[in-house]
Amino acid sequence: MNNPQGSVRSINGNLLAVEFEENILQNEVGYVVCGEERLKSEVIRIQDTTAFMQVFESTKGLKVGDPVAFSREMLSVQLGPGLLGQIYDGLQNPLPELASRHGHFLPRGVTLDALDAESKWEFTPLVEPGATVRAGIPLGRVPEGIFTHYIMVPFSLAGEYRVEEIVPAGERRLTDTIAKLKDARGNIHEISMVFEWPVKVPIQTYRQRYAPVEPLTTKVRIIDTFFPVAKGGTYCIPGPFGAGKTVLQQITSRYAEVDIVIIAACGERAGEVVETLREFPEITDPRTGKSLMERTIIICNTSSMPVAAREASVYTAATLGEYYRQMGLHVLLLADSTSRWAQAMREVSGRLEEIPGEEAFPAYLESRIAEFYERAGLVELPFGEKGSLTIGGTVSPAGGNFEEPVTQSTLKVVGAFLGLSRDRANARKFPSIHPLESWSKYPTLVESAQVSRAKNILFQGNEVDQMMKVVGEEGTSLDDFTVYLKAEFLDGVYLQQNGFDEVDAVTSPQRQQYVFGKVFEVLTAAFRFDGKEDARKFFYELRQRFIDWNYAPWESDEFRAQEQKIEEFLRERIVHEESVQ
Repeated sequence: MNNPQGSVRSINGNLLAVEFEENILQNEVGYVVCGEERLKSEVIRIQDTTAFMQVFESTKGLKVGDPVAFSREMLSVQLGPGLLGQIYDGLQNPLPELASRHGHFLPRGVTLDALDAESKWEFTPLVEPGATVRAGIPLGRVPEGIFTHYIMVPFSLAGEYRVEEIVPAGERRLTDTIAKLKDARGNIHEISMVFEWPVKVPIQTYRQRYAPVEPLTTKVRIIDTFFPVAKGGTYCIPGPFGAGKTVLQQITSRYAEVDIVIIAACGERAGEVVETLREFPEITDPRTGKSLMERTIIICNTSSMPVAAREASVYTAATLGEYYRQMGLHVLLLADSTSRWAQAMREVSGRLEEIPGEEAFPAYLESRIAEFYERAGLVELPFGEKGSLTIGGTVSPAGGNFEEPVTQSTLKVVGAFLGLSRDRANARKFPSIHPLESWSKYPTLVESAQVSRAKNILFQGNEVDQMMKVVGEEGTSLDDFTVYLKAEFLDGVYLQQNGFDEVDAVTSPQRQQYVFGKVFEVLTAAFRFDGKEDARKFFYELRQRFIDWNYAPWESDEFRAQEQKIEEFLRERIVHEESVQ
């Protein structure tokens, strides 16, 4: 049967109204024919015999009456070995390959296969003829970098299948048939190493889904200790321009204890995206000593690209993350920035003449954001292993206003909120996560009661600071002033890290637990001071000793020697009767 055809009735930016006669599907992909070009588009609304389609390319040159060919397929991505290390656009076109063929100014209407069909992989079968399998069960494996890439029964195959044939171990092309499966009706399905999956349909081929509780170590002290993230959890990083969102994401992607990192640049400025593309291949992976790109996938979509592609890039990244999660791997997806994606939704909604919500965002903004973050999770797979997909998204609220709709919609669905502060960024405090505004629902690496006590001291210190701005330092008591100095001490020696120092940039969980124990002793101790100037001098010297301690390698002789100096320094001032409450 021939695919349905249609014709353009009206054009409004990247939104087309297309007349059709035969039945079509919601989210079906269509191609608008403009001369020799075929522009990829997606059906986003069907009304009687009119389909509203968003075009993923520039619509310059299109005119009323241009033909449209529907594909009877939803927007999908190719899944198979060879994805790691790739740089794709939102539609999974390999950008380096496009650039090598057509130059750096990419032509319109050109698409390439995401995976090289002629590439060869060393296949090892894991099942034998006669075995019963179902979707998500590995039929074999191939090595992909440092990982084992499972060749699974395609997720679209429902029910049980009998393995009729499986090829022996050896080198196979990506598109070669590696197995033949028979369904209950006797039909034979030929399976290769690659298959497609629609990006807006979550992959749910797992036995059970678990609540995320195991900490995802990022090696960033303020995150792991005070505002932790869990494997399979969600978090957001809102902050104004220049507050360090991209830098924090790069630090996290480098040192977080995950297997795969996926970065989705969904509408960020081209300069920031180019910086990421240039720096990531140069970053050394601390796990392997090789390039970090070998276990990274970048989905690249800048603010200069058509707005419809921003939405595609978000869902493409989520689908690739779920795919590697199905192999028992732990995946971290970083979306930068979901605000640009929401702005694209607002633009398309306006062209559809939908009833606007707050600040002209569509009324379904909250549900769309929730659908995206809900694709994270820790799951038990059909073959017994566990895999996770952790999603972290940055939000770029105008003027750093956290009350705007995108930030508030995100806060309702994520498990951790890492709010960045312009004031802290201007004060050269890194990370610029605001310790009084951020929060997390996940368990911390250290004793939760100690963390609560430390947070309380930060709040008390902030109150004293605000009071001193009104009445001056002389209007505060020595006890209040000491609380303020303790809060400043905690901020300076633990909440901040030197990202340029090899030791201080990365703090292991063991070191965090040990060092925080020493910091907590200072926070809860009673000191003997002759006056405010004496207290200020003491904490200044103590702060410097702790910072020097942060630069000493873990459990080295230098580390132990500096710790001894700190203990001797404290012993002279601590009153041992009773701690300050």
